Amino acid sequence: MSENRVVQGRMVTAEKLAELVEGDSVMEVDSIGEADEECPDCGGNVLTVTYMPSVTELVTGRKCQDCDWSETDRD
Repeated sequence: MSENRVVQGRMVTAEKLAELVEGDSVMEVDSIGEADEECPDCGGNVLTVTYMPSVTELVTGRKCQDCDWSETDRD
């Protein structure tokens, strides 16, 4: 499992980051990574996390460390 990161002033695990992006609990989570991009809303650092919200879906989510902005790679 990955190390913890600070997101909006709180330490979060990869699982908690995935839950913040998804808005619900998730089944399985990979590690947290750097997105090498700035948040389109506030210019903050963006993190990525790959997770499985269900048995049949693999999603990569992106979340700003400083504000509420997040998105997934769903079509």
